[in-house]
Amino acid sequence: MSNNQLNKHINFSVIIAAYNAEKTIKKAIESILNQTYSAYEIIIIDDGSTDETKTQVKQFGSKVHYLRQENAGVSAARNKGVESAKGEWVCFLDADDWYYPDRLKWHAELINNHPELDFMTGNFDYIDEQGNIIRQSMQSTKAGRQLLEKANNLPSTIMEGEVINDFIAQHFGDTHTLSLPRASFIQLGGYPQGVAVCEDVHFLIRLCAISKKIGVFVKPMAAYYIHSDSATRSDPLRAQQQTLTSLNSLKTYIQKVNPSLYKGLRQGIRHARLDLAYTLIKMKKRTQSVKAVLPLIYELPGIGSVRDILSVIKG
Repeated sequence: MSNNQLNKHINFSVIIAAYNAEKTIKKAIESILNQTYSAYEIIIIDDGSTDETKTQVKQFGSKVHYLRQENAGVSAARNKGVESAKGEWVCFLDADDWYYPDRLKWHAELINNHPELDFMTGNFDYIDEQGNIIRQSMQSTKAGRQLLEKANNLPSTIMEGEVINDFIAQHFGDTHTLSLPRASFIQLGGYPQGVAVCEDVHFLIRLCAISKKIGVFVKPMAAYYIHSDSATRSDPLRAQQQTLTSLNSLKTYIQKVNPSLYKGLRQGIRHARLDLAYTLIKMKKRTQSVKAVLPLIYELPGIGSVRDILSVIKG
């Protein structure tokens, strides 16, 4: 479907937060410029880079808007991008990932076919450093598998009701497959400041709390590049600890705004505790690994938590 075949033209502002991204940002920008459905604007927020990120961006001239800030973190950079955006809808892309050619077109079609949608997400490929596809995100989670079955070979489906709890517990849509109204982003106050890891999940859960119908495109829409110097791989213990802290900080918010999703958040915290425990086991910190999961006894009382704890004890 071409741009002029859509009943309503959708304006997407695509925002890239970049920090020392001279090696990858060109490919990211080109993946937006090569979309079969043109972005309304591309905004690059340089978060205080000390390399040649600016030089790489400036070669695209007026095709992109370049803004620079003192280093303040990815959340602040994305928030500044949305503040500057003029499009009705905002999308995001990390500087080391890339869109597939129809990514924007697919979401534009979803909006036209289902104007009641609160936001949209979708499937993506995990790519290793050799360029190989490791797996697809939706196949890796309970909610994703449910929605693939619901789609029944159609390219998209709607996520609503109980499955949103499963999505919160283990999400499949990352930052680069998220499209939402700029007004909703502003309403939520954007990405959380001072959160180095899990800022995207923190925002996504808050977005789910104010949403009833979520569009899901089940074909892979983008590539998520897994590399050894990412925050989660370079310091996995810190990443898991911050993920757990971030999810715990949402308890009061979810209970106040949408208590029907508290079950999903609790399951997300369970997964985070187990991930932290397994990371500690790999570091031969057995006592700390058990302490990481013991709170499950009162957070999620039941035989399942007992099994989780015994699993960690057995290593």
